Amino acid sequence: MSRKALEERNKKRIRLVAKWAPERARLHSVLKDPNISEEDFYKAQDQLNRLPRDSSPVRVRNRCAITSRPRAYLRHFGICRNLFKEWALDGKIPGVTKSSW
Repeated sequence: MSRKALEERNKKRIRLVAKWAPERARLHSVLKDPNISEEDFYKAQDQLNRLPRDSSPVRVRNRCAITSRPRAYLRHFGICRNLFKEWALDGKIPGVTKSSW
């Protein structure tokens, strides 16, 4: 089990990403515009730097939905490899079978 504080910090980051996503998208579109003036570019860049660090999507850590394990996370299933293997052998994941049987 992971520490509760790490789980809560990740949940906070997820909330911040959702809250600031429209503003980040607007600023990124301004920065990617080739016809923008240099002054507006630097202004948008400064505004983007002033946003909270944790509102960046890359700071969110993928974690197992059941055990909150941060490593060996399988995106397609949303769980860690340990749980995946256990559930697959028990037949709890439809369409997944052991290949060597």
